Amino acid sequence: MNIIQSPLPASLNAEHLVELVCTSLDDDKAEQVTVIDLRGRTSIADHMVIATGRSSRQVGAMADHLITKLKQAGLGASAEGVPQCDWVLIDGGDILVHLFRPEVRTFYNLEKLWAVVEPQLAAAT
Repeated sequence: MNIIQSPLPASLNAEHLVELVCTSLDDDKAEQVTVIDLRGRTSIADHMVIATGRSSRQVGAMADHLITKLKQAGLGASAEGVPQCDWVLIDGGDILVHLFRPEVRTFYNLEKLWAVVEPQLAAAT
């Protein structure tokens, strides 16, 4: 299987992409925004952003606004989970964005899955 990832536009590096996503989420009043740097850990993306919306309606609106902004920046973006809007995954190529309702985020706990293991803890196991 060959995965073809389009490069970021020249004016948009990884840090600017994270800033664009976080600004959009902040504008939409997202809560508990977490950015996880995936560089060197996986080839699926450079960053993962996880955020919470208070309702399905807010999660859906945040997803719509973010997809529009990513497309305006010259990136292809696709979303999964939009009809229910309990958990929406937005694939922006070099960035993955997970938008959750609070109880769904707590259940899946992606931050724990992608947590960095402290060196002293890894040596003890």
